[in-house]
Amino acid sequence: MKQDKFLTGILIGIGALVVIALALFFTRQDKHDYLPEDTPDGVAHNYVLAVLNKDYEKAYGYLADLKNKPTYEDFRQSFLNNMVNPDGTGADIGDATINGDEAVVDVILYYSYSDPFSSRTGSPDRALLVKQDGEWKLSSMPYTFWDWNWYQEPYNP
Repeated sequence: MKQDKFLTGILIGIGALVVIALALFFTRQDKHDYLPEDTPDGVAHNYVLAVLNKDYEKAYGYLADLKNKPTYEDFRQSFLNNMVNPDGTGADIGDATINGDEAVVDVILYYSYSDPFSSRTGSPDRALLVKQDGEWKLSSMPYTFWDWNWYQEPYNP
C-alpha cells in the first residue's frame, strides 16, 4: 500500500511539472513591441522587427530618401525572391553613436544552427542612419536585413 501512495505521488509530481512547463511556455513567449522612433536605435529595432514580421511597407518607411533608393516593389521583391533572407537570424540592437545628422547603431546578428549542441554566437555589425526632416532613417543595415544593391548606382556597361 505504501508503494502505491509513493508511485501516485511521483506521478502527480510529474503531472504538475508538465502543467507548469506548458504554462510557462505559453505565457513567456517573446513579445516584441515597436519602440519610439525618435532615436536611431529605436528606428533600427523597428526596422528589424518589421522585416521579421514581413511588414515590408512599414520596413520600407524606415529607409532614407537618398540617391538610388529602391522602389517599394524592388524592396519587397528582394525579400520575396530571397535576395534578403533574415529567416533564422536574430538581432540585438545596441547603443547608438550620434554625430550631428548621422548615427551608427551597434547590431549583433545571431544565426540559428541545426545542431542542438552549438552555442549561440553573435556577429557584431552596425547600422547607419541619417536624420532627414527631423526623423532618423536607415542608409545601411547588415546584409541579412539589407540588399547589397540598394542605393547603388545602376550598372550600365
